[in-house]
Amino acid sequence: MPLTLTLTLSERDLAHFATAIDSARSGVAGKPPAEVAAAAGALLARAKAAVVPDFVAERLGLLETLVAMIGDAAWSLPAEDLERVVGALAYFSDPRDLIPDQLPVLGFLDDAIAIELAARELHHEIEAYDDFCEFRQREAARRGLDPAQLGTNDWLEARRGELHDRMHQRRQRDAGVGYGASSGYGRRSYLANVWRPSTYLR
Repeated sequence: MPLTLTLTLSERDLAHFATAIDSARSGVAGKPPAEVAAAAGALLARAKAAVVPDFVAERLGLLETLVAMIGDAAWSLPAEDLERVVGALAYFSDPRDLIPDQLPVLGFLDDAIAIELAARELHHEIEAYDDFCEFRQREAARRGLDPAQLGTNDWLEARRGELHDRMHQRRQRDAGVGYGASSGYGRRSYLANVWRPSTYLR
């Protein structure tokens, strides 16, 4: 018989996670973004290979999105935005987990909470990148092209620029919103049928 539990984090709990995340960010300072993304991708691969609770499984797509946007040359995040995403991935590249990943069932619970916090912090980036990937997939299909072989071109760069601008405007509007606020990323299901880089899993 399944057991349903509701997890509520207090402000003190959130502060505890924020401290751990900030510590992890200090640990990756100066590391190449690809190295941080690869470490987070390795954790993602381990989590996908394990039997995890639905709470964890439902958030793995968000982590995959954050990792993919670092390695997606066509998305080409400006330095400041790239730093924000790398900072959000820092916790997943730190071997000093709050809960060891090897622990059955609960091993990835802290990672799932960290994913949720990252999604709240970067919901505009996630929404913009999802829109970009959908646009690329749709336009590639219309033009009879393979999205994996597109690289960069004028029509993708134009859309990317529009979405980067939107992302910055919305983030500026929401300045000051912390971990405790509603994430706002709309709980979109992971776009499993939309191509995005995934070489970090190989």
